[in-house]
Amino acid sequence: MPRPRAYAYGVTLGFLADLALGDPRRGHPVAAFGRAVSRAERALWRDDRGAGALCAVVCAGGVAVAAAGLNAAAGRARSPLPSVVLAAVAGWTVLGGTSLIREARAIGAALAAGDVPAARRRLPHLCGRDPEALDADGVARAVVESVAENTSDAVVGALVWGAVAGVPGLVAFRAVNTLDAMLGHRSPRLLRFGWASARLDDLAGWPGARLTATLAALAGSDPNGALRAWRADAARHPSPNAGPVEAAFAGALGVRLGGTLAYAGRVEHRPVLNAGGRPVRTEDVERAVRLSRRVGVLALVTTTAVRVVAARKGRRR
Repeated sequence: MPRPRAYAYGVTLGFLADLALGDPRRGHPVAAFGRAVSRAERALWRDDRGAGALCAVVCAGGVAVAAAGLNAAAGRARSPLPSVVLAAVAGWTVLGGTSLIREARAIGAALAAGDVPAARRRLPHLCGRDPEALDADGVARAVVESVAENTSDAVVGALVWGAVAGVPGLVAFRAVNTLDAMLGHRSPRLLRFGWASARLDDLAGWPGARLTATLAALAGSDPNGALRAWRADAARHPSPNAGPVEAAFAGALGVRLGGTLAYAGRVEHRPVLNAGGRPVRTEDVERAVRLSRRVGVLALVTTTAVRVVAARKGRRR
């Protein structure tokens, strides 16, 4: 079996494992990586961008090199089974679509039951918003926006880099995304040190965000509305990658996203996405979850097919 096909079979098994089981409950490699990042930050921290860039290179580069070594060792085996198993384990570890959906549905269930305080308490499990000032519709909007953005970060982006570079690409993307989550926010301590991690995440997330927006348009109930919102509003969002994704989800669902939010102790006034849509309601949480799942499946099919076809064409040359 050619190795690109072994990767395709393996990452599909990993996707199915995530679908059935969610994230590994104990000994999650991403948690171990997070502890390593914390140690690297303590050792390398200086209030300048160069030190932060070194930390990003050491952490993300170390993971990529280790994954490449494992991938090369599996590729030297006579049987394709080690390559399939490696891709399956990497896919299960990296992909976080089911955990995302579980958290969103838990908040949606609390809102549907009228328990807004419980929904507020649960919201920090999904995103960094300050939930206390949010009413039920505000919580629902935060969930829909987080589902949209994390569909790209937790599923599609990793699959895109897996199509480009196999297991090393899959794992390196999750490492970069974790670095941004840990170091890329604008606290006084990390404003300079985390700059490189944030910019690296923007770069790595660019293709996955565009594919996510495209697939959301295809899989949603209003493709024209999704494309229209993407073209009109994405560039106004402060994030170069969240903008296209959230705008496309807003148009696909026929809702209005963006506006005022409280985040990390500060108030932000973000542009409205899909201004012609209606306000988000509780039932839109489940609609966003279903759209996210469809986008994930389409991304899996698209990226594995691209990897196999590209490898086949490469062998013919």
